[in-house]
Amino acid sequence: MRISFLGPAGTYSEVAARSHAQATDSIVACASHTAVIDAVEHGAADVAMMPIENVLEGAITITLDLLIHETSLRICAETVVPIKHQLLGRQGFDIKDAKVLYGHPQSLAQCRHFIETTLPHVTSMASLSNSAAPADALASNTPAIAIGTLRAAELTGAHVLVPDIQDRNNNVTRFVALARTDHAPTGNDKTSLCFGFDREDQPGQVVRVLRILADADINMIKLESRPSKAVLGEYVFLVDINGHRLDPHIARALELMQAQTGFLKIFGSYPCFTKDEKNDASVSNLRHHTP
Repeated sequence: MRISFLGPAGTYSEVAARSHAQATDSIVACASHTAVIDAVEHGAADVAMMPIENVLEGAITITLDLLIHETSLRICAETVVPIKHQLLGRQGFDIKDAKVLYGHPQSLAQCRHFIETTLPHVTSMASLSNSAAPADALASNTPAIAIGTLRAAELTGAHVLVPDIQDRNNNVTRFVALARTDHAPTGNDKTSLCFGFDREDQPGQVVRVLRILADADINMIKLESRPSKAVLGEYVFLVDINGHRLDPHIARALELMQAQTGFLKIFGSYPCFTKDEKNDASVSNLRHHTP
């Protein structure tokens, strides 16, 4: 199986793709989020790995917008990647001598406390990715260090000067795998969907839709909204629920929701992530469901 991801190599997207890849799989680096999805839609890959939510920063809006407006690919799996930022540089480099710190803007923000307390004399410089940052530092004529991943260190030849410098040890990013079909029911599933309205705002219209889930004893895991991109002040509502779209009570609830909304789009049903998912090989199981 071929898995596309947002490149270059050394990013957390590659880490997510590798976490799903089996020995015979290959991973395909792409230049943009749209290209990651296009690779599957045009046959260059079988599965697209996309970040969808970070515990600190919240929703990855570009992925949500692509799911809502641009693609008919289905979510077939999810994985959660711990975000462990490493301070990287040349072997033996004394961080007290550093003048410049390279890092992706999000990584710099997520290591703010370490930077302010340990590197107050250092100028922060934005890099394009977590893999570009150590390359920028190693190529710099000014004494420089970088924030990056262990994979980026491996690829660039940088060394870990200080491990795990992130401000929050619980920082994780949730990734979803997109394919032409979603996953068959497993008994421990999640369904993601969105809905909106094609009529003027009415009091209680969102509540009426969500009450369908409550009346069917369906647990709603997440609710958020995104601008519809059609009319100012018009929103699309995104929902995650426990259960598979083919479960009879879920299927009936979705029919009722469809009747109450202007549109309803199911992003897919897929196994809930567990820490031993790689051993369970839920994405590997997709080989039996992905054309």
